[in-house]
Amino acid sequence: MPDRIARDIAPPLRLLPWTTPDGKPCYLATDGGDSYLSRRADEVEALRLHMGTALLDHARALLDDRKAGPGELRYLANRLRETLRDALRIAESRGDRLVAAANGGDGSS
Repeated sequence: MPDRIARDIAPPLRLLPWTTPDGKPCYLATDGGDSYLSRRADEVEALRLHMGTALLDHARALLDDRKAGPGELRYLANRLRETLRDALRIAESRGDRLVAAANGGDGSS
């Protein structure tokens, strides 16, 4: 029972858009979205989504190029995989914050 009480009063954890060096998720516990680390996470999310959009444009051009070799296409596929992983992490984090906000938390951490 004490664990449940602690979870009810603790701020929701925000899944950050980066991982530890060994690939484990990083989380942020804060009472609001205006902390330095929250703002930095917002900036990193925006940058990664922007880079993903640019990569899609590059992918379109490369896939239209009949001279593109297997090495170039493999490199592109790996970058697209990384971009998709980042986008899914961001979507999960934002979804968690929406649920927290709907349940009475501020959802901004």
